[in-house]
Amino acid sequence: MLYHLLYPLHELWSIFNVFRYITFRTICASVTAFGLVFVLGPWFIHRMKRLQLGEVIRTEVPERHLEKAGTPTMGGLLILGVLLCSTLLWADLGNLYVWVALLVTTGCGLIGLVDDVMKIMKVGDGLKGRWKLAGQAVIVLAVSYLLFVHGQWDTRLSVPFFKQVRPDIGVLYGLFTLLVIVGTSNAVNLTDGLDGLAIGPMAVAAAVYALLAYLAGHAGLATYLQLPYVPGAGELAVFCGSMVGAGLGFLWYNAYPAEIFMGDVGSLALGGALGTVAVLCKQEVLLVLVGGVFVAEALSVILQVGYFRLTGGRRIFRMAPLHHHFELLGWPEPKVIVRFWIVSVLLGALAVGTLKLR
Repeated sequence: MLYHLLYPLHELWSIFNVFRYITFRTICASVTAFGLVFVLGPWFIHRMKRLQLGEVIRTEVPERHLEKAGTPTMGGLLILGVLLCSTLLWADLGNLYVWVALLVTTGCGLIGLVDDVMKIMKVGDGLKGRWKLAGQAVIVLAVSYLLFVHGQWDTRLSVPFFKQVRPDIGVLYGLFTLLVIVGTSNAVNLTDGLDGLAIGPMAVAAAVYALLAYLAGHAGLATYLQLPYVPGAGELAVFCGSMVGAGLGFLWYNAYPAEIFMGDVGSLALGGALGTVAVLCKQEVLLVLVGGVFVAEALSVILQVGYFRLTGGRRIFRMAPLHHHFELLGWPEPKVIVRFWIVSVLLGALAVGTLKLR
């Protein structure tokens, strides 16, 4: 919005020329998002307490989590609202990729909201898993069709470390897109089990993809680094900057001991946003490295459930997702959280390092 309002004024006052730069608007979007969450956070937490919208703790988690019952939840509403607001303020709204990212994020957030409300209202255990997956699939297929219709559907993959390897998987790319976005959305949701555990790695991953999106949309840099050039993808850096700012602002209140939880409305939305950006800037495979913490959490659940069924009740981990395993090994919650953050930063740095190893 501000881009469209203020950039045309550069013909009268050269200072407004700064609005043409994606880097400037990305920084502004990040600062705006952080400031809004930081300022609105106390009011939002108080409001959730007044409405008695507290976290419902599952009985199968470690016992010490039971004391967190009643902590205000659905903080993802604040994250989502600020993310949308900041992106709409600073991004080029004529860019299709921005709208695709916003649609997927909002759609996944609404699914998470329904799930949160059902849990709070004690309607079973929340929205059934199959309905979550069905809703996410519909959203992803809808935006995939939108990209296809507008001729911006590239079915080739970019493989890290191999500059000339770009396999074209054709019609299977639709299913691959579905796997990436839905898988990332649910992986972030599984990771969101300790105070600040998911939002920290999320901010790191969003920062890495802000860089990747900017490079993908810059013809000169993409050619130099031998990355897939995606015209218009650079604008997604503004969206990612908003995610970083909103995430860090939320972490201020979500850090141990948490004053508020993001709920499924936040984790499903942010995971969907990250997966969508990875697809749009043609760095889908690299997401396995950038989001390594989320991948490990999701795999721990898959392996645990599969092994349990195959062996008639035996387990690989003491409890899944993986963070609960370390808790039951005796690690204090803050230690688990910070060590997962450290791993996410190292993986993010390694992912950036692959840009020169091609």
